[in-house]
Amino acid sequence: MSIIETKKLKKIYDDSHVPVKAVDGIDITFEKGEFAAIVGPSGSGKTTFLNMLGGLDNPTEGEIIIDGINIWDMKSRKITDFRMNNIGFVFQAYNLIPVLTAKENVEFIMHLQGKSKAERHKRTRELLENVGLGDRMDSRPNKLSGGQQQRVAVARALASKPKFILADEPTANLDSKSTATLLDIMERLNEEENITFIFSTHDARVVKKARRVITLEDGVVISDEVK
Repeated sequence: MSIIETKKLKKIYDDSHVPVKAVDGIDITFEKGEFAAIVGPSGSGKTTFLNMLGGLDNPTEGEIIIDGINIWDMKSRKITDFRMNNIGFVFQAYNLIPVLTAKENVEFIMHLQGKSKAERHKRTRELLENVGLGDRMDSRPNKLSGGQQQRVAVARALASKPKFILADEPTANLDSKSTATLLDIMERLNEEENITFIFSTHDARVVKKARRVITLEDGVVISDEVK
């Protein structure tokens, strides 16, 4: 079942005298349950493409259809609400709120969604236990290692029960052991719960785990391999 489809998707930056085509006419479909990696050299358009899929950056041309809805037909506020309720994000820099505990960071989006306190607490405990941090729920980010912070970020991304997770270079700041742990967790969530993950990455370890590898160059898909 298709959950994401792009049609003639383009992003052109024209801040200078020479327009730059960051994404140049991508037509692609993602199915539910995929574990896909988007790869390519720096400047190939990976992050721009991922940001457009997530409604963080608007396309210059083309369509992004999620569950039959062209998200760029929505007004700004509706896109924000749609993103909150349908898309989970994991970033390279973790982006945890430093004054909040792990539990509070995971709960935050559910609070915005208007979930009850009991529901927030129950799901947060389940998620943090699922990523191996049931004993660190009351720790703030500065008391957690980089790998632990990224696992909190994964739990937070899952909190809203999104249709898919977008992960932009999620292992870039992690050592080998933390990377292996994080990838094992995400692979297990994908296989056991059919959660869709789409990565933007330079990391060969992520590419090895991925079951589909899409290569971009100069904003164009030059290969799309299913293992």
